Amino acid sequence: MASAESNRDAVSPEERITLEAYEINGLFGDEELTRIVEFAGQLCDCPIALVSLVEEHRQRFVAKTGIDATETPRSMSFCAHAMLGHDVMDVGDATQDARFQDNPLVTGEPHIRFYAGAPLVSKSGEALGSLCVISPEPRAGLTDIQRQGLTVLAEATMRRLEARRVMLAHRAWENAAEADLAASEERFRVLADAMPQMVWSTRADGYHDYYNARWYEFTGAQLGRTDGTGWNGQFHPDDQAKAWEVWSHSLATGDPYEIEYRLRRFDGEYRWTLGRALPIRDDAGNIVRWFGTCTDIHDQRIMREQKELLSRELVHRIKNIFTVIGSLLYLSSRGVPELKGFSSKMSDQIAALGRAYDYVQPREGAQTLTLQGLLGELFAAYNLEGIERIRIRGDDVLLAETYMTPIALVFHELATNAVKYGSLSSPEGFVDLMISGSSEQLRLEWQESKGDSAPPGDHQGFGSDLIRLSIERQLRGTFVREWLPRGLKVTTTIPYRLQAA
Repeated sequence: MASAESNRDAVSPEERITLEAYEINGLFGDEELTRIVEFAGQLCDCPIALVSLVEEHRQRFVAKTGIDATETPRSMSFCAHAMLGHDVMDVGDATQDARFQDNPLVTGEPHIRFYAGAPLVSKSGEALGSLCVISPEPRAGLTDIQRQGLTVLAEATMRRLEARRVMLAHRAWENAAEADLAASEERFRVLADAMPQMVWSTRADGYHDYYNARWYEFTGAQLGRTDGTGWNGQFHPDDQAKAWEVWSHSLATGDPYEIEYRLRRFDGEYRWTLGRALPIRDDAGNIVRWFGTCTDIHDQRIMREQKELLSRELVHRIKNIFTVIGSLLYLSSRGVPELKGFSSKMSDQIAALGRAYDYVQPREGAQTLTLQGLLGELFAAYNLEGIERIRIRGDDVLLAETYMTPIALVFHELATNAVKYGSLSSPEGFVDLMISGSSEQLRLEWQESKGDSAPPGDHQGFGSDLIRLSIERQLRGTFVREWLPRGLKVTTTIPYRLQAA
């Protein structure tokens, strides 16, 4: 067995395992240690055997046989000497040993004469005590087998002590972890209860096991009544199935939970509420908990619905204005033949404005304002027996509403001219419109084919003024006409920061 001093030099002070780590008060009467000392006494033919652990001022016998005492002062301890050695220390006759001849344990009970002790040393090299055998009769010493056996039993004693130390350390770690968890949970509860929102949490399987104080204040539910799946009963009957469907989807997929529903308040009123939740995952990616909130959005929801109602009413009235203006133009031109062409053109322009305006207005459900969507509706009237005569290709881009009306007017003008003078004036004619959007600009190429080609300078006037006003002045873009053999080509560029649709 290595000496305590040699082992101790190999570790830092923080790593040393001292006697305190074993909590020796809990070792008295330990069955395994008792069996060890009984066997040691029989092996060495000694009536007394002890596991003696040496403290600063005393030695304590945590396991013993053949003696009633449980401790003695350290000044009387034989083991305090034995534990510092490299091997078993034996004393043949204590009355002849200058270290012990005046020791009260020699001059008085139990009248020690023969002593043999194997050192007990911790893993870090700290001397703890010894496993010893004692006899009131002097003797020459231990046999080789007895010496070897005492050493083996001392190693077994240390294994028992080490197992206890590890168990105590693990228990202390668990207690500390539990204390940290309890403190963390308490901090969470204090924080959650202080929040103006309703906060809730569930197990990984979706079982609701926590609600903050705000939930109980709002719903008036008794503590624990909404645990598990009881929360669904707080929802409006018309919203329960949908809420359960969305929550089940989140549990199955791990997707964030979000839904609007009507939640019953303590006074019986149902209030629109926004429910949200996110999963908490461990290092392996497994969901361990869900944390969610419920936010009262009733007032905002009512305001939004009122705003949508007002917006729909406003759209309806503005569309009526377009219709009224078109009718006035028609009626005003009936008696003035020379205004008939102008009136018809203006009516078409107003109708195009109406379609563009209707396209960009808010509608129920999600709506994406895309250029292809706008132009597709605008050109639908030019299709011939289901054949698409103005073929839109290229990028579909998101546009701000301020771009919609000018572009609608310009391309309505081009389509009208194509019907009167260009490729759409014959059934075989087509138009290809290529749209390309970069991060800096929008480019539109209008190419007519299989139709009459008007020479430069023809058909200029109101339409040209409209194009210049819409593209060049309002949108600060460019508009270039080219009369090619196959038909009119128009290239329009508009500066704009675009998003792909």
